Amino acid sequence: MKALRYLALGDSYTIGTGASSEANNYPSILAERLSQATGAKVAVTNPAVNGFTTRDLIDNELPFVDRLKPQLVTILIGVNDIVQGHSIESYRKSVATIYDALAALELAPGQVVTISIPNWSVVPAASGFGDPGRLRHLTDDFNGLAHAEAGKRGFVWIDITAVSTSGLGNPGWISSDQLHPGDIQYAAWANVIWGEVREAWTVAADA
Repeated sequence: MKALRYLALGDSYTIGTGASSEANNYPSILAERLSQATGAKVAVTNPAVNGFTTRDLIDNELPFVDRLKPQLVTILIGVNDIVQGHSIESYRKSVATIYDALAALELAPGQVVTISIPNWSVVPAASGFGDPGRLRHLTDDFNGLAHAEAGKRGFVWIDITAVSTSGLGNPGWISSDQLHPGDIQYAAWANVIWGEVREAWTVAADA
């Protein structure tokens, strides 16, 4: 059986900064869930990099789309656009470029999954990037735009805003850098995402 090709696009949240190992980032957890559910082999390509913006993703990660012709794709990107002061219009243009490249794959419904930026305004280190209230407002605006663009192309949209704050105060929820998730939070994200993609991804594995 050929391995199912899964491409995970994004930034530090996708590479799993803060997790104790690569196996504990959400793409690896999703791949393991799919493999367990179907018996299929899943080959994960995760070119995400700390600090990447949408522009960085276009330049450095988007070429993997044509190179791999993945059967499954997840994308979580945008927090560094906020951190670096990119305008929402700049973000819209970049997101449209990325999503159009993914739409060109012509994958079945549910096999391209777009994920919201988590509510990072509540973590201890967020105040170093500006007023937390303003950060939350910007994050909501960026998520709203990405959601709309995903809808235009028929992509699955998964909002992890609520789950990203559901374990605040619990040991291990936030990593030692006081900015990124810890293993427990990444696992919680994966649970939410898997619940939304399981049916479509299982079909892809059985095809």
